[in-house]
Amino acid sequence: MKDSDEIESFEDDPVELPIDGTLDLHAFRPRDVKRLVSDYLEACREKGILQVRIVHGKGTGTLRRTVHAALEKHPDVVSFRLGGAGGGEWGATIVELRKGEIE
Repeated sequence: MKDSDEIESFEDDPVELPIDGTLDLHAFRPRDVKRLVSDYLEACREKGILQVRIVHGKGTGTLRRTVHAALEKHPDVVSFRLGGAGGGEWGATIVELRKGEIE
């Protein structure tokens, strides 16, 4: 069995995500969400993906509020809304990114 230092360092290793327009936050720590969302949106824009679905779950709404706060401050976000029927309802957020060149 690993000691706690080894476990912690394993948790801090980068995770490679597919850049396909859907980000599921269930496997991530809440403290990593703001940066993860920002980085993922940047990667999607670089690939020309301008509509992104972020799955935050329904739960208590804390993670959804964190995601929405990050989206409100992100310069490349044109708009966002809850997923609606067929899009995850209030357990997911659909984000529209601005077109244009990546700076």
